[in-house]
Amino acid sequence: MGNIQFLLELIFAGVCVGSVYSLVAHGFNMTFWSSKVLNFGHGPFIMFCSMLILSFLNIGISWAVAIVFGLICISLLGIILERVSIRPLIKYPSSMGWVVSTLGTGLFLQALASKIWGSQAIAYPAFLFTSTDYVPLLSVKLSSQYLLVLFAALFIMLFMEMVMHKTIWGKAMKAVSYDPTLARIMGIKSKLVITYSFILSAILAGIAGFLIAPIYGTVSPDFGMNIMVLGFVATVLGGVGSSKGALIGGILVGVIEKLVGGYLSSSAEHGVAFAILILILAIKPEGLFGSRAVLKV
Repeated sequence: MGNIQFLLELIFAGVCVGSVYSLVAHGFNMTFWSSKVLNFGHGPFIMFCSMLILSFLNIGISWAVAIVFGLICISLLGIILERVSIRPLIKYPSSMGWVVSTLGTGLFLQALASKIWGSQAIAYPAFLFTSTDYVPLLSVKLSSQYLLVLFAALFIMLFMEMVMHKTIWGKAMKAVSYDPTLARIMGIKSKLVITYSFILSAILAGIAGFLIAPIYGTVSPDFGMNIMVLGFVATVLGGVGSSKGALIGGILVGVIEKLVGGYLSSSAEHGVAFAILILILAIKPEGLFGSRAVLKV
């Protein structure tokens, strides 16, 4: 019974941790849907918004107002990222310059955060739940804050599925992603669609920031980079562009990590996760729920 209990604890912990990666993966998908660009500045965006919210809290502003201000500020940064780092490169679809451009923007935000708040980790207050709040399930205690992140990742997945498949804006994003020039000829404002996608991606980064930071308990300028890498793994594993894949891919990465850490070594968690990713992609390169791209020549 003890072995089963231990296994359940690892699986439930993996699901909760994986929901964090899923939340990050949703932000990657948002920009990919409109521009085929994966924003590698997403991790620093998570950090920067959480830092902004913390600064607002420290001057006596309530959580609700601090979150709104933080999301507005990070949305403006999303617009700047799209205008400065992405728009000049959209005209070169075969270029991979956006990788360097978005990553460079992220590194700039890290340096800026170090200048503003210092390089040391700063304590982060609890949001809605404390670190001692748990929900019992099958004799296993689940962190309430982790469960909040899980429900947020699930809600965002359902929301994004609805937007992409049930709304005109979702169809516009697909059209722009497929051929921006043709979409513009058909009357779709391609640049505006791409800008909005980066704003929404930045908002998703901000939401991830104030939900994840209380779990870690501290934030620093490099907060978000490690999460971003594992969120990227979840994105690729589930299938780039699939919101369902983002959720399931993140949970799979989290469960694999916890099982490896529990039965083998905690130091091998990330290494084995990447090894399994390589194995799965060797079998199914488009990911678990991704669609294979077909090019007509």
